[in-house]
Amino acid sequence: MADDKAIVVSGVTKSYGDVVALRGVNLEIVYGQCVALLGPNGAGKTVTTEILEGYRKRDGGDVVVLGTDPNHGDRRWKSRLGIVLQDARDLADLTVRESVKHFSSYYPDGRSSDDVISAVGLVEKADAKAGQLSGGQRRRLDVALGIVGRPDVLFLDEPTTGFDPEARRQFWELIDALKGEGTTILLTTHYLDEAEHLADRVAVINRGRVLAMESPEALGNRQKSQAVVQWQEDGAQKSPSTATPTAFVGELAQRLGPEIPELAILRPTLEDVYLRLIADDGGDPGSADITGVGSHD
Repeated sequence: MADDKAIVVSGVTKSYGDVVALRGVNLEIVYGQCVALLGPNGAGKTVTTEILEGYRKRDGGDVVVLGTDPNHGDRRWKSRLGIVLQDARDLADLTVRESVKHFSSYYPDGRSSDDVISAVGLVEKADAKAGQLSGGQRRRLDVALGIVGRPDVLFLDEPTTGFDPEARRQFWELIDALKGEGTTILLTTHYLDEAEHLADRVAVINRGRVLAMESPEALGNRQKSQAVVQWQEDGAQKSPSTATPTAFVGELAQRLGPEIPELAILRPTLEDVYLRLIADDGGDPGSADITGVGSHD
Protein backbone atom coordinates (compact mmCIF):
# COMPACT_ATOMS: atom_id res chain seq x y z
CA MET A 1 0.00 0.00 0.00
CA ALA A 2 1.29 3.42 -0.92
CA ASP A 3 2.10 5.58 2.06
CA ASP A 4 -0.48 8.19 1.10
CA LYS A 5 -3.42 5.75 0.85
CA ALA A 6 -5.70 5.33 3.87
CA ILE A 7 -7.98 2.90 2.02
CA VAL A 8 -7.20 0.59 -0.90
CA VAL A 9 -9.86 -1.72 -2.35
CA SER A 10 -8.97 -4.01 -5.25
CA GLY A 11 -11.28 -6.41 -7.07
CA VAL A 12 -13.63 -6.98 -4.13
CA THR A 13 -16.52 -9.36 -4.69
CA LYS A 14 -19.46 -10.38 -2.51
CA SER A 15 -22.44 -12.63 -3.23
CA TYR A 16 -25.44 -13.86 -1.29
CA GLY A 17 -26.41 -17.12 -2.92
CA ASP A 18 -27.27 -16.27 -6.53
CA VAL A 19 -27.37 -12.55 -5.83
CA VAL A 20 -24.11 -10.76 -6.69
CA ALA A 21 -23.76 -7.67 -4.49
CA LEU A 22 -20.22 -6.62 -5.48
CA ARG A 23 -18.56 -7.59 -8.73
CA GLY A 24 -15.00 -6.28 -8.54
CA VAL A 25 -15.04 -3.00 -6.61
CA ASN A 26 -11.89 -0.87 -6.88
CA LEU A 27 -11.40 2.17 -4.69
CA GLU A 28 -8.50 4.25 -3.36
CA ILE A 29 -8.76 7.03 -0.78
CA VAL A 30 -5.83 9.24 0.16
CA TYR A 31 -5.26 10.25 3.80
CA GLY A 32 -7.22 13.38 4.65
CA GLN A 33 -9.62 13.13 1.72
CA CYS A 34 -13.39 13.00 1.85
CA VAL A 35 -14.86 10.63 -0.73
CA ALA A 36 -18.61 10.47 -1.37
CA LEU A 37 -19.99 7.11 -2.49
CA LEU A 38 -23.07 7.65 -4.65
CA GLY A 39 -25.40 5.10 -6.16
CA PRO A 40 -29.01 3.90 -6.41
CA ASN A 41 -30.53 1.85 -3.63
CA GLY A 42 -29.08 -1.65 -3.76
CA ALA A 43 -25.99 -0.57 -5.73
CA GLY A 44 -23.58 -1.92 -3.13
CA LYS A 45 -22.74 1.16 -1.06
CA THR A 46 -23.51 -0.27 2.36
CA VAL A 47 -22.00 -3.69 1.62
CA THR A 48 -18.76 -2.00 0.51
CA THR A 49 -18.68 0.22 3.59
CA GLU A 50 -19.32 -2.67 6.00
CA ILE A 51 -16.47 -4.67 4.43
CA LEU A 52 -14.14 -1.70 4.98
CA GLU A 53 -15.32 -1.42 8.59
CA GLY A 54 -14.63 -5.10 9.23
CA TYR A 55 -18.27 -5.95 9.89
CA ARG A 56 -18.75 -8.06 6.78
CA LYS A 57 -16.48 -10.63 5.10
CA ARG A 58 -15.72 -10.32 1.41
CA ASP A 59 -15.66 -13.29 -0.95
CA GLY A 60 -12.67 -12.14 -2.98
CA GLY A 61 -10.30 -9.28 -3.64
CA ASP A 62 -8.04 -7.26 -1.36
CA VAL A 63 -8.81 -4.53 1.18
CA VAL A 64 -6.41 -2.47 3.26
CA VAL A 65 -7.63 0.19 5.70
CA LEU A 66 -5.01 2.09 7.71
CA GLY A 67 -2.45 -0.54 6.75
CA THR A 68 -4.55 -3.48 7.95
CA ASP A 69 -6.88 -6.02 6.35
CA PRO A 70 -10.23 -5.34 8.07
CA ASN A 71 -10.79 -9.09 8.39
CA HIS A 72 -7.91 -9.12 10.86
CA GLY A 73 -8.29 -5.74 12.54
CA ASP A 74 -7.57 -5.80 16.27
CA ARG A 75 -8.95 -3.56 19.00
CA ARG A 76 -6.29 -0.92 18.45
CA TRP A 77 -7.12 -0.77 14.74
CA LYS A 78 -10.84 -0.50 15.47
CA SER A 79 -10.18 2.37 17.87
CA ARG A 80 -8.89 4.38 14.90
CA LEU A 81 -12.24 4.15 13.11
CA GLY A 82 -15.34 6.27 13.58
CA ILE A 83 -18.64 4.87 12.34
CA VAL A 84 -21.99 6.60 11.95
CA LEU A 85 -24.56 4.02 10.90
CA GLN A 86 -27.61 4.90 8.86
CA ASP A 87 -29.98 3.87 11.64
CA ALA A 88 -29.25 3.49 15.37
CA ARG A 89 -31.77 3.07 18.17
CA ASP A 90 -29.68 2.02 21.17
CA LEU A 91 -28.78 4.04 24.29
CA ALA A 92 -32.38 5.19 24.65
CA ASP A 93 -32.17 5.36 28.46
CA LEU A 94 -28.91 7.35 28.59
CA THR A 95 -28.72 11.11 28.29
CA VAL A 96 -26.75 12.71 25.48
CA ARG A 97 -23.97 13.64 27.90
CA GLU A 98 -23.85 10.15 29.42
CA SER A 99 -23.72 8.51 25.99
CA VAL A 100 -20.88 10.70 24.74
CA LYS A 101 -18.86 10.28 27.97
CA HIS A 102 -19.41 6.53 27.87
CA PHE A 103 -18.13 6.21 24.30
CA SER A 104 -15.26 8.61 24.92
CA SER A 105 -13.97 6.30 27.67
CA TYR A 106 -13.36 3.58 25.08
CA TYR A 107 -10.62 5.56 23.39
CA PRO A 108 -7.10 6.40 24.53
CA ASP A 109 -7.45 10.02 23.39
CA GLY A 110 -11.19 10.66 23.33
CA ARG A 111 -12.47 14.16 22.74
CA SER A 112 -14.03 16.22 25.52
CA SER A 113 -17.70 15.29 25.72
CA ASP A 114 -18.67 18.96 26.07
CA ASP A 115 -16.70 19.88 22.96
CA VAL A 116 -18.31 17.09 20.94
CA ILE A 117 -21.82 17.92 22.13
CA SER A 118 -21.25 21.56 21.18
CA ALA A 119 -19.80 20.60 17.78
CA VAL A 120 -22.95 18.68 16.81
CA GLY A 121 -25.33 21.31 18.17
CA LEU A 122 -26.81 19.39 21.11
CA VAL A 123 -25.87 21.65 24.02
CA GLU A 124 -29.51 22.35 24.85
CA LYS A 125 -30.27 18.60 24.78
CA ALA A 126 -27.21 17.44 26.71
CA ASP A 127 -29.29 16.18 29.65
CA ALA A 128 -32.13 14.73 27.57
CA LYS A 129 -32.37 10.98 27.09
CA ALA A 130 -31.59 9.68 23.62
CA GLY A 131 -35.04 8.11 23.42
CA GLN A 132 -36.61 11.56 23.78
CA LEU A 133 -34.70 13.15 20.89
CA SER A 134 -36.23 13.97 17.53
CA GLY A 135 -34.98 12.12 14.47
CA GLY A 136 -32.60 14.90 13.48
CA GLN A 137 -31.30 15.29 17.04
CA ARG A 138 -30.68 11.55 17.25
CA ARG A 139 -28.64 11.75 14.04
CA ARG A 140 -26.55 14.47 15.65
CA LEU A 141 -25.93 12.18 18.61
CA ASP A 142 -24.91 9.40 16.22
CA VAL A 143 -22.39 11.75 14.63
CA ALA A 144 -21.10 12.76 18.08
CA LEU A 145 -20.47 9.10 18.96
CA GLY A 146 -18.71 8.60 15.64
CA ILE A 147 -16.21 11.43 16.12
CA VAL A 148 -15.63 11.30 19.89
CA GLY A 149 -12.61 8.99 19.51
CA ARG A 150 -10.71 11.31 17.14
CA PRO A 151 -10.86 8.71 14.33
CA ASP A 152 -8.29 8.54 11.57
CA VAL A 153 -11.00 7.21 9.25
CA LEU A 154 -14.64 8.20 9.62
CA PHE A 155 -17.46 6.30 7.91
CA LEU A 156 -20.66 8.30 7.50
CA ASP A 157 -23.75 6.47 6.21
CA GLU A 158 -26.48 8.99 5.31
CA PRO A 159 -25.39 11.22 8.23
CA THR A 160 -27.78 14.14 7.65
CA THR A 161 -30.99 12.15 7.40
CA GLY A 162 -33.66 14.16 9.23
CA PHE A 163 -31.58 17.34 9.44
CA ASP A 164 -33.22 20.66 8.61
CA PRO A 165 -31.29 22.91 6.17
CA GLU A 166 -29.59 24.89 8.94
CA ALA A 167 -28.50 21.72 10.76
CA ARG A 168 -27.12 20.29 7.53
CA ARG A 169 -25.01 23.40 6.96
CA GLN A 170 -23.70 23.19 10.53
CA PHE A 171 -22.85 19.54 9.95
CA TRP A 172 -20.97 20.45 6.78
CA GLU A 173 -18.89 22.93 8.78
CA LEU A 174 -18.08 20.15 11.26
CA ILE A 175 -16.96 17.81 8.47
CA ASP A 176 -14.85 20.56 6.91
CA ALA A 177 -13.18 21.03 10.31
CA LEU A 178 -12.49 17.29 10.62
CA LYS A 179 -10.97 17.28 7.15
CA GLY A 180 -8.79 20.18 8.24
CA GLU A 181 -7.54 18.01 11.12
CA GLY A 182 -6.57 15.27 8.64
CA THR A 183 -9.48 12.88 9.12
CA THR A 184 -10.16 10.58 6.16
CA ILE A 185 -13.89 10.36 5.45
CA LEU A 186 -16.02 7.96 3.41
CA LEU A 187 -19.50 9.41 3.02
CA THR A 188 -22.57 7.76 1.55
CA THR A 189 -25.33 10.22 0.79
CA HIS A 190 -28.31 10.78 -1.49
CA TYR A 191 -27.88 14.56 -1.30
CA LEU A 192 -25.94 15.64 -4.39
CA ASP A 193 -25.34 19.14 -2.99
CA GLU A 194 -23.83 17.54 0.12
CA ALA A 195 -21.47 15.42 -1.98
CA GLU A 196 -20.48 18.41 -4.09
CA HIS A 197 -19.75 20.55 -1.02
CA LEU A 198 -17.92 18.01 1.13
CA ALA A 199 -16.21 15.54 -1.20
CA ASP A 200 -12.76 15.86 -2.68
CA ARG A 201 -13.73 12.98 -4.95
CA VAL A 202 -16.99 11.28 -5.85
CA ALA A 203 -17.28 7.56 -6.60
CA VAL A 204 -20.39 6.40 -8.46
CA ILE A 205 -21.32 2.76 -7.83
CA ASN A 206 -23.98 0.75 -9.63
CA ARG A 207 -24.74 -2.97 -9.72
CA GLY A 208 -21.72 -3.73 -7.56
CA ARG A 209 -19.09 -1.86 -9.61
CA VAL A 210 -17.51 1.57 -9.33
CA LEU A 211 -18.32 3.29 -12.62
CA ALA A 212 -16.28 6.45 -12.11
CA MET A 213 -14.27 8.23 -9.44
CA GLU A 214 -13.23 11.84 -9.91
CA SER A 215 -13.52 15.22 -8.26
CA PRO A 216 -17.10 16.55 -8.39
CA GLU A 217 -16.00 19.09 -11.00
CA ALA A 218 -14.31 16.49 -13.23
CA LEU A 219 -16.79 13.62 -12.94
CA GLY A 220 -18.00 12.65 -16.38
CA ASN A 221 -15.86 15.39 -17.94
CA ARG A 222 -18.21 18.07 -16.57
CA GLN A 223 -15.62 20.79 -16.94
CA LYS A 224 -15.08 19.89 -20.61
CA SER A 225 -18.75 19.55 -21.51
CA GLN A 226 -20.29 22.10 -23.84
CA ALA A 227 -22.20 24.91 -22.23
CA VAL A 228 -25.77 25.85 -23.09
CA VAL A 229 -26.32 29.58 -23.57
CA GLN A 230 -29.91 30.68 -23.01
CA TRP A 231 -31.51 34.02 -23.78
CA GLN A 232 -34.76 35.54 -25.03
CA GLU A 233 -34.96 36.97 -28.53
CA ASP A 234 -38.01 37.90 -30.61
CA GLY A 235 -40.32 36.40 -28.00
CA ALA A 236 -38.65 32.98 -28.04
CA GLN A 237 -36.06 31.28 -25.86
CA LYS A 238 -32.81 30.43 -27.59
CA SER A 239 -30.55 27.74 -26.13
CA PRO A 240 -27.70 26.59 -28.38
CA SER A 241 -24.68 24.61 -27.11
CA THR A 242 -21.16 25.93 -27.48
CA ALA A 243 -17.63 25.06 -26.41
CA THR A 244 -16.76 28.76 -26.13
CA PRO A 245 -19.55 30.43 -24.12
CA THR A 246 -17.60 33.61 -23.32
CA ALA A 247 -16.92 34.34 -26.98
CA PHE A 248 -20.50 33.41 -27.85
CA VAL A 249 -21.92 35.86 -25.29
CA GLY A 250 -19.58 38.54 -26.62
CA GLU A 251 -21.02 38.07 -30.10
CA LEU A 252 -24.55 38.24 -28.67
CA ALA A 253 -23.75 41.47 -26.86
CA GLN A 254 -22.52 43.04 -30.07
CA ARG A 255 -25.78 42.12 -31.77
CA LEU A 256 -28.31 42.62 -28.93
CA GLY A 257 -26.57 45.13 -26.70
CA PRO A 258 -24.89 44.74 -23.29
CA GLU A 259 -28.11 43.68 -21.49
CA ILE A 260 -29.02 40.35 -23.10
CA PRO A 261 -32.58 39.39 -22.08
CA GLU A 262 -32.73 36.52 -19.54
CA LEU A 263 -29.15 35.44 -20.23
CA ALA A 264 -27.97 32.22 -18.56
CA ILE A 265 -24.98 29.95 -19.12
CA LEU A 266 -25.61 26.34 -18.10
CA ARG A 267 -23.26 23.37 -17.73
CA PRO A 268 -24.12 19.79 -16.67
CA THR A 269 -24.69 19.53 -12.93
CA LEU A 270 -23.35 16.75 -10.75
CA GLU A 271 -26.88 15.35 -10.76
CA ASP A 272 -26.95 15.35 -14.57
CA VAL A 273 -23.66 13.45 -14.78
CA TYR A 274 -24.64 11.01 -12.03
CA LEU A 275 -27.94 10.13 -13.72
CA ARG A 276 -26.22 9.69 -17.08
CA LEU A 277 -23.60 7.32 -15.63
CA ILE A 278 -26.27 5.18 -14.00
CA ALA A 279 -28.45 5.14 -17.12
CA ASP A 280 -25.51 4.30 -19.41
CA ASP A 281 -24.71 1.32 -17.15
CA GLY A 282 -28.23 -0.01 -17.59
CA GLY A 283 -29.39 1.15 -14.16
CA ASP A 284 -32.61 2.84 -13.20
CA PRO A 285 -31.91 6.47 -12.24
CA GLY A 286 -35.42 6.66 -10.84
CA SER A 287 -34.51 4.20 -8.08
CA ALA A 288 -32.11 6.69 -6.55
CA ASP A 289 -33.66 9.30 -4.28
CA ILE A 290 -31.05 11.93 -5.02
CA THR A 291 -32.84 14.90 -3.54
CA GLY A 292 -34.37 13.31 -0.47
CA VAL A 293 -33.50 10.40 1.79
CA GLY A 294 -32.88 6.93 0.41
CA SER A 295 -33.35 3.65 2.17
CA HIS A 296 -30.60 1.34 3.36
CA ASP A 297 -28.91 -0.80 0.69
